[in-house]
Amino acid sequence: MGGETIHALRGVDFEVERGEYVAIMGPSGSGKSTLMNMLGCLDTPDDGEYWLNGQLVSKMNDRQLAAVRNKEVGFVFQTFNLLPRADALHNVEIPMIYAGMKRRERIERARNALQRVGLGERTKHRPSEMSGGQRQRVAVARALVTEPSILLADEPTGNLDSTTSNDIMKLFEELHAANHTILLVTHEADIAAHAERTVTLRDGTIADDTRRPREDALHA
Repeated sequence: MGGETIHALRGVDFEVERGEYVAIMGPSGSGKSTLMNMLGCLDTPDDGEYWLNGQLVSKMNDRQLAAVRNKEVGFVFQTFNLLPRADALHNVEIPMIYAGMKRRERIERARNALQRVGLGERTKHRPSEMSGGQRQRVAVARALVTEPSILLADEPTGNLDSTTSNDIMKLFEELHAANHTILLVTHEADIAAHAERTVTLRDGTIADDTRRPREDALHA
């Protein structure tokens, strides 16, 4: 701002192992969104390195980053980000269309992904014909369909009631049990408690990094 340089993140240094379930917490302005954008290859750091699945993505150009996002990262957003006029099946197909996958394989994989999140009977329903929890399940299916290295969830229960939130968190627990790598951004301690590790940001730095055994994570 003007002549002042604002560092959204400062010296953030941590590793996430394959199959880990990590919650990222912190107050507003702590750097959570910036970190999520870095992890999702939406932004690149001014300094330092970011390695994802053996690739140094912090040095990639925009075209390379887009390819990595499509293949390696699955996004789940608070606002679902579904196409309102498309049915569930087509919404889940979208990442595979960008990847140039053939239609028959896209449809089969999209059906399987919806089945996996408990929506096998809702493939032809549009977002307006589904509950908030069902829409978020479609978003999770879309995130999983390309078999990404990491699943990034940004406040995935922020627009849901408590009962539906518990259902979505139970789905994440099932994905974790299946050895998916999950990074969850949340400001709610009860949501973060489902993860086996919590990284807390404050003023752009890591204030705390706490691990607990998988069996000690909260199970709803």
